Parts: sequence; structure tokens; C-alpha cells
Amino acid sequence: MTEKKAYSQAATTGKYDKSTGLLGKYDNVRKFWEDQVTGIFLRPPLSELVKRKRQRLERIRILDLGCGSGDGYDLLTGVTTKDPGIYEYITAALTPDMVREYVGVDINEDLLSQAASTYGHIPKVHFVCDDMSEGLPAAMVDEEPFDVYFTSFGTLSHFHHDQSVKLIADICKHAPDGAIFMGDWLGRYSYEWQELWHHPADKEYFMDYRISYIYPNEERDDAEVAVFPLRLVSQDEVRAMIKEAEKVSGTKIKPIIFFDRSILIGRHMDTGDYNKNCPKLRRAVNSLFESYVRTDLESLLVDYVPRPGFDHLNNFFEMLFMCSNALVKYTISVLSQYDSQNGDLHSVDDVLPFYPDPLKEAMHSMRRVIEGVGWLKWGDVRANVIEAQLGYCLRKLEMDIQPGKGMGHGLVGIFEIRK
Repeated sequence: MTEKKAYSQAATTGKYDKSTGLLGKYDNVRKFWEDQVTGIFLRPPLSELVKRKRQRLERIRILDLGCGSGDGYDLLTGVTTKDPGIYEYITAALTPDMVREYVGVDINEDLLSQAASTYGHIPKVHFVCDDMSEGLPAAMVDEEPFDVYFTSFGTLSHFHHDQSVKLIADICKHAPDGAIFMGDWLGRYSYEWQELWHHPADKEYFMDYRISYIYPNEERDDAEVAVFPLRLVSQDEVRAMIKEAEKVSGTKIKPIIFFDRSILIGRHMDTGDYNKNCPKLRRAVNSLFESYVRTDLESLLVDYVPRPGFDHLNNFFEMLFMCSNALVKYTISVLSQYDSQNGDLHSVDDVLPFYPDPLKEAMHSMRRVIEGVGWLKWGDVRANVIEAQLGYCLRKLEMDIQPGKGMGHGLVGIFEIRK
């Protein structure tokens, strides 16, 4: 199976190891942007579930389908409560003591071995090697119901339409009333694979996916990168699968939210494997989050290249990238006008009233940050504080503008199962 070979190959390179930085699977963007965005959208239903279980003096069971290296455990226990004050120490919505059991299922032995080496010391964490291509594995069907059925980072894009419907229907049959299901696919209309937009939207389409992003530029062309098929989907396609799964399972699946993850900073923005016009934004944003590294902020600016015949997509991306550019240029302007010796801001560009509200909010935030900390003399305040906040503002801008239709690297749907 090409998928198993590809992920085993990635694991053996060492670039799937649990570390963060400028490169690899666990780069800064993964830690400070992608996982955080997922957690922010997951926060309301997860917090409500935790509250309900606490009232019943019960704890939470989690099934991570396609768990890979077991990242779902950190992601779920890393979801924060809403707007914690600066005094609070514990901000997790789901603290480890509220987890009764986390079970990760995957078909790849190498990734499971990595998962076991990272999380095997936790008594509540278990991993099972099994196949999900024919539905919920029999070993899981025999388990008592879980409270959270979780997939992440394109897991469900490994399956055809009928396979996905069967798996989701099996989950619904197995789940208790009020359980959360999170489905994760690759978005059909990411700017990363603009060259693939032309495939008919009414037919399922599988791209030839390359895990080339784990290699630095100088190694990428010579690396032997395995290629395997992954399905690209839109929100309409996900809703069709959910509707069929409802009929098969006889349950109600309530959509809570759809969101596009990683529009600006998807893995293949930097590789250009599927769109030669992609700006290398992920590399630049990784630099924003890196301590004691100053970023060339102009490297964050995007000259969007539209594709003729796709006006609705071009209009969206043009608007998003223009907002992103406006925020970056505003930040550069404020930095250039700020006197760090005297703590004075000589002048500042206007935040125009017709700008979208998310852009205005981000601009005001960056001005307050620069004025609030720019005078500090200890450490590199630009590299360690201001640039990181610009990264968070860009993240918030993307979150507020994304439509949840399949425009990002990932399209995620969060659902409540009702019986």
C-alpha cells in the first residue's frame, strides 16, 4: 500500500519526530497555528461535553481514528478554555484527569511505534493497529461507546465516498447520544493545488499527494518521495456523506461548524508542487514564531495569481491575501515609525473604515502590541514578542475570513451525534 510506504518513509527520516522549529512535520506553524486553530473551533463543543460529564461524575473516552503518531492526545488535551485571564495557571478545557481513556487506531506500525514511544508511559493511552477501510474496526465495535470520535489532518481523505459513509455510519451506531465526531479532509479548493481546481465538483477526485514538505529545499528534488492518492472535498461533498450516513445509521448528525484550516500556510505553499505561483508563506510564518530570529516581513507579502474561469475562488483568495498584505504593511509602517529609545510613535497609517472588521481588529492589535512592548530593552522584543503576535494576528485573520467551504489545506467538520 503506497500510503503505508509513504508514512513509514517519513517516520524513518526523523522529520516526523516530536520537535518544533522551522522545518519538519512538527514545525512552529503546526504547533502555534494549525493545532491551535483546530482547538479553538473544537473548544465550544468539547467544553460543553466536559461540563456535562463532570456533572454526571464521569470521565471522557476518546477514539482517535487514523491516529498516526498519537498527536490527537496532545491536541485534545491542549484545547484551552475561553478567554483565560493572565492569572490562571491551568487553561486546558480537557485536563488529563478528565480523560478516562484515549485509544488511537492506525494501520501503520512505524507511526504507532513512534506513538507508543512518546505516549506509552501514560496508563490511559492505548494504541491499536487496524484497518478502517471497511468501516469501524471490529475491535472498536466491541468496545464500549466513546465520547469523542476524532480524526485529524486529512485522515478521511484516504477513503472513497462509500467507505467514508460506512465509517461515519458505524461511528454513529457505536456512539452514545451527545458524542462529538470530528471529520478531517483535504480541502478541494486550496490555493496550494490551484492547478487541480478544474476537476468536476460533482465527481469525487483523488490527487497524487507527496509528503515532500518534510525535506528542505536543497534536498527536495533529490529525495525519493512516495506518492499516494488523497481525496479532495468541498463542504457540499461532506454534507452529502453525512446525509447518507444518517440514513444508514438511523441517527441524527448535527453539524456544529465547518472550518477551513491552513489557507495561508498549508504544507504545499512552500513546495509549489501543485501551484508554481504559491508564495512561501509557511517558511516566513515559521520564522515569526522562532525565538531570537528576525523575519524579513516583506517576505510575507503575496502577489496573488488568479486562475481564469474561477471568479468565486479568485475573489475570495484575492480578498484574503489583500487583507493579509495590508496587515503586514501596516505592521512594517508602525515599526518604522516607532522610536524604541523614547517609546514614541511618530505617526501611523490610517485604519480605513471600509476595511473588514477582522482586518481592523488585527491592525489595532499590532499597534497596541508595538506601543506596549517596543520600549523593552531586554531580549530581542521584535523577534520574541512582536513577530509572534503578528503571527497570531494573521492566524486570527484567516480564522475570521475563512468560509468553511474547502478553501484550505484542511476542511474540518465538527458534529454532534444525537439519538
